[in-house]
Amino acid sequence: MATQPKLIFFTDFDGTITVDDSNDFMIDNLGFGRERRQQLNEKVLDETLGFRPPYDECIATLLKNMKLDPYFEKFYYWARDNNVPIVILSSGMKPIISALLEKFLGHKPGNHLHIVCNEVVPRDGKDINSEGGWQIQYHDESHFGHDKSIEIKPYAALPDSERPVLLYAGDGVSDLSAAAETNLLFAKAGKDLVTFCERRGMPYTTFQDWSTILSTTQDILAGKVSPADVATNSA
Repeated sequence: MATQPKLIFFTDFDGTITVDDSNDFMIDNLGFGRERRQQLNEKVLDETLGFRPPYDECIATLLKNMKLDPYFEKFYYWARDNNVPIVILSSGMKPIISALLEKFLGHKPGNHLHIVCNEVVPRDGKDINSEGGWQIQYHDESHFGHDKSIEIKPYAALPDSERPVLLYAGDGVSDLSAAAETNLLFAKAGKDLVTFCERRGMPYTTFQDWSTILSTTQDILAGKVSPADVATNSA
């Protein structure tokens, strides 16, 4: 990155920066409901399922109901002031993530925050704000529609003298590939990612909210503790 940061923070969005998952919320409240979603799991947003309320309705509903982790805003401004880029790697949709961040922060995110995720495009020549008028344009052809590790690998491959510290926060199985490329994984307590890390023997530390992430990242940047120490002490 142009600012040559000493540390880059990569993070999932839904259920990590937000309290709940926006995709799950849309399906449970605007789509076919929680029970059916749980049966279908990751297939819920596939084109064959026909779940497409007008897109502006989706965004409006989420803006009314989604909540930000209460400490993420503090992390956001600390990162800005300390040359720590935040890179959101999400299997969600960019218009939704952008709208939620703008609402939560009270302004459009600054240049130190980058969003890498799926896009939304018109379907069958319709307007995206009409019934059935939108579809997801996936970021890549991987299983989850977005292999999050792709964005991290160029930094992970740098020589030690040039490589910034790479941290990642997430809560689900789609975060595993990204976490494997970083120096330290923050896995949300009580979520699937913790279980997968334990099964695979992958080092991690847990967090309940972003206050823990902020204090730990501050200590790492200041050289008070290493990522390896944090993971070891959490074992």
